[in-house]
Parts: sequence; structure tokens; C-alpha cells
Amino acid sequence: MIYDLAGLRVNINNRCRYTSEFCKDYLSCNQDVPADFSAEVTQEEFYAEKEASPGFSDGYIENICLYRAICLKMPEYGRFLMHSAVLTFEGNAYAFLGRSGIGKSTHTALWINNVKGAEILNGDKPILSYENGVFTVYGTPWNGKENRGRKGSAPLKSLCFIERAKENSIEKITPSQATDRIFTQLLLPTERIAAEKTLELADALVRGVPAYVLCCNMEVNAMETSFFALTGKKFGDEYRK
Repeated sequence: MIYDLAGLRVNINNRCRYTSEFCKDYLSCNQDVPADFSAEVTQEEFYAEKEASPGFSDGYIENICLYRAICLKMPEYGRFLMHSAVLTFEGNAYAFLGRSGIGKSTHTALWINNVKGAEILNGDKPILSYENGVFTVYGTPWNGKENRGRKGSAPLKSLCFIERAKENSIEKITPSQATDRIFTQLLLPTERIAAEKTLELADALVRGVPAYVLCCNMEVNAMETSFFALTGKKFGDEYRK
């Protein structure tokens, strides 16, 4: 079946029903128009993942492998996976990045619970596209273990790398500093041409999108600190839920 993913038509050849249900909200209304590309999982890939992830169902294992296959094709179309929690506010997307467990979900939840109009676009594995000098973030069915996200897209306004601290502060960083942090958040293909394209896109990302480091605790004041820096707006009653 063909699905609408990140502005492309992707033919997903799954064997297990799990992925059909998982991706049902992204099923294309028009199955007659050819797909941009197809994704499927070889037996070798399936059993390698099954060995690495014991205890999970075959459908879940296939689903992991399928998304990896999809993302590894994306650089050919000016797109790539970036591990991050992305929220939208007033039509723009804001990506929060950092190592697993650092508090991306907690910090974005502070926005959702306190900022009028803020919504989660993807909680873990969004796809970014780069077209006409603009980076756009797309929601996908693959939202992370908390399943936070929705179908949609928005232009990326800024990157925010999260670090834990007792006091809240935020600092804009240079493209070079952002480069040092961004690569651990990307899925880098092993195939040379796709890898080179991913690196080109990453370079354009850090040069074209402002990046910040947020040192924060997990209290509401941390959200107010990032809100002001990222949106340029003071968090007042007009934005408060």
C-alpha cells in the first residue's frame, strides 16, 4: 500500500498486519498514482533485528526495519531523519534535541501544558525536508514510545539542545558548535552517496537554522526561558493556557 510520508508517496511492502494499522492515518487516498519509492524488509534484516530486540512481536520488529529502510532512502529526496521532539507554535516548528533521557519529552510537555496553541508534531523521529532554502519538519507514524505526535508539517524555526542544570539559561551557539552536537541525532546511511547527501543537508541545517543550548531544570520557568529565546516573545497572559 502507498502512504503519504514527508511529502512523498511511499509504497510499504509489509508482511505483518502491525504496520498497516500503525500507519493507517497516513494511507494515501489515491493508490493509483505511482509511489516515489518502495520499502521492504529482507529476511536477513528481519532476523538481525529480531536477535537484537528479543521479546518483541514479529510485526513490531518488521515495523522498525521498515522505518529504517524508509529513512535510508530519504536523502535521495532531500530529506533525513533527525531524532528530536518537535512541537509547533503559531505555524512554526521547534526541535528539541539531546541524548536519550535528558528530558526532551518533559520539556516539550511543559510547552503543551502551559502555552496556548502549542502542539506536539513528533515526539521522537520526525523527518526533515530541505526545499527552496527552507527546512520543513514532518510528522510520521513513528512518534517514539510515548506515541506523541500528529500528521502535519511546519517550517523549522530553531534547534534547541537540552542539558540538565539547576538554574535555567539559554545561549545561541555557532554553526560549528551545532555541528558537533547534531550528528549524534541523525541516521547516517552507510551507502556513500546517501551519506554524503545527509551530510550536505546537515551542513545546510546548522548554517540556516538558529541553534541554542538550553541548560534547564524541569520546571515551568525552564519553558519560559526557551519560549522567549526561540519565539522572540515574552511569555505573557496572551500565550498562557
